[in-house]
Amino acid sequence: MATQNNSPLPDGLELCGYRIVKKIASGGFSIVYLAYDEDGNAVAIKEYLPSALALRKPGELSSHVTATNMPIFHLGMKCFFEEGRALAKIAHPNVVRVVNFFRANETVYMVMAYESGRTLQDHILHRRDKGVKPLMSEQFIRNIFAQIISGLREVHANKLLHLDLKPANIYLRVTGTPLLLDFGAARQASFNSDMPKLNTMYTPGFAPPELYSKTAGIGPWSDIYGLGASIFACMAGVPPQPWDQRKAHDKMDSYLAKLDGMYSPEIIGIVGNCLQINPLDRPQSLFELHKALLAPASEVKNDQPPPPPSLGDRFRSLFGKKGKKPVGPTVIGE
Repeated sequence: MATQNNSPLPDGLELCGYRIVKKIASGGFSIVYLAYDEDGNAVAIKEYLPSALALRKPGELSSHVTATNMPIFHLGMKCFFEEGRALAKIAHPNVVRVVNFFRANETVYMVMAYESGRTLQDHILHRRDKGVKPLMSEQFIRNIFAQIISGLREVHANKLLHLDLKPANIYLRVTGTPLLLDFGAARQASFNSDMPKLNTMYTPGFAPPELYSKTAGIGPWSDIYGLGASIFACMAGVPPQPWDQRKAHDKMDSYLAKLDGMYSPEIIGIVGNCLQINPLDRPQSLFELHKALLAPASEVKNDQPPPPPSLGDRFRSLFGKKGKKPVGPTVIGE
C-alpha cells in the first residue's frame, strides 16, 4: 500500500476536554500531539491514523478510508485501543503512563503523561556530532538500560511485548531517568489466521531476524535483541547491521571487536549475545540480562587495552549453557 501524507489536527483544536497545542511526532500508524487538559496539565495525545490506509486533507478532522481498506483499518483501531487499555494497567516509573483513551473523528486517541526531555536517539546524535569518545560512558549505558529492563519486565508481566525497541523509543527525562515509549509495533505482529493482516512493523538494524519472517516465533527473546541493538547504538553511534545484510554477510563480530578498549569485555559480550541470530543463543530472560548488566565490569584502559577474549568465549562465560525456549507473553491483539 502506498504511504500518504496526512495533515495533523489544527493547533488550538478543542478535543474531548483537551486543547491541541502542536504536533510533536508522527509515524506510519499515528500522530502525536502536545496538548493541555482542562486543569492545564500537559499531556501527549497519540492519534491512530495509519498513513497507508487513511488520508486526511488539510482543514479536515476525519480521514478518508476506502471500502477496501476499511476492515483492516478497523482491526488496527481495535488493536490500538487494546494497546492503550493494556498500558493503562502498567504503573512503572520507566514505562510511559497512559491516563486516558477516547473515540473522536472516527478514530481513537490515547492520552499519555507528558515528560520534558529528549530521546536517547537525539542524545546519541548530539554526542556523535560533537565527536565524543567513547560516545557514552559504560556506567551511563548500564544504568539507563538496567532501568529500561526493569520497566520492560513489568510490560512482559502484563503479557505485552514491545517489538520496536530502539533509541528513538527510549526517552530521557530532564532528570536523566529513562522512559520506554511507543508500543505501536506490538499490535502489528500477528493475528488470527482468519482475520485481515496488518503489515509487521520493524526498524532495520534493531529488529530481530524473527520479525522478518511470517512463521518464526516471537517472544521476550525478540525484545532482548532490540535491547542489545540499542546498547550497541549507544556505543558505536550507529545501528547494528540489519538482518537482511547479516544473512548475506554477517559482520557483527568485527563491528563489536572495534569497541574493544573503549568498553569492557563484559558489556561487549552482553551486546553480542543479545544480537545472536538464533533466539536460543540469546539471554532467555530479562532477569538474566538485568543481572549481567548490574555485574561488576573489568576496568577499561583506553591507552593499552589487553588482548580481548573471543566473542564466543565472552558469551559462554557470561551466560553459560542455553536453556529451552521459554513460554513468553502473547502479543496484544492476538
